[in-house]
Amino acid sequence: MRIHEGQPVLRDGAPLATAGAVLILLHGRGSRAEEMIELGRALRLPNVALVAPQAADGEWYPQRFLAPRAQNEPWLASALAVLARLIDEVDGEVRLREMIVLGGFSQGACLAMDFAASHPRRYAAVLGLSGALIGPLDSRNEYRGSLGGTPVLVGCAERDPHIPIEHVRASAQTFRDLGAVVTEQIFPGAAHTVFPEEIAWMRRLAL
Repeated sequence: MRIHEGQPVLRDGAPLATAGAVLILLHGRGSRAEEMIELGRALRLPNVALVAPQAADGEWYPQRFLAPRAQNEPWLASALAVLARLIDEVDGEVRLREMIVLGGFSQGACLAMDFAASHPRRYAAVLGLSGALIGPLDSRNEYRGSLGGTPVLVGCAERDPHIPIEHVRASAQTFRDLGAVVTEQIFPGAAHTVFPEEIAWMRRLAL
């Protein structure tokens, strides 16, 4: 099933043909691609192309991220295929192949992190904003390959009602095992949001 095929892909910032980097941002469950474009604009990163795909019916997959992967199919496979097509498009611009930032918030963060871990290569950065790798904790050893020193931000509230902290910490360790340079930011409280410290980290990216 091609569940997410044909959904809008919003673009902003620098044109792909002249951009120095590309920021692909994925929205959370029940949200819209427009919100990710606004997040990208708020970063004030010059010469960066912003790309935000829209999920069908506002969600990338129907069950919680920590459910067995089979319970989120075929939606999950369709969502990963959307990302693969967008990255193939960027890869057509040879100078941008290592200048892709892949990130998202909440469900979008889970999807972005899962894609990066299952398609390891050098990215400009991977952003996991209130998210974790998809699947039960015991599935973390299935990832293979190297992220080649990719900077990875794993951020979440300590008592996030949607993201158990043990999944956040396990995801951070998985990215370390894949050769990423991980910044793990755990914030006090239970807010499910993008934190100012995460915005500051993203603004420091050398893009």
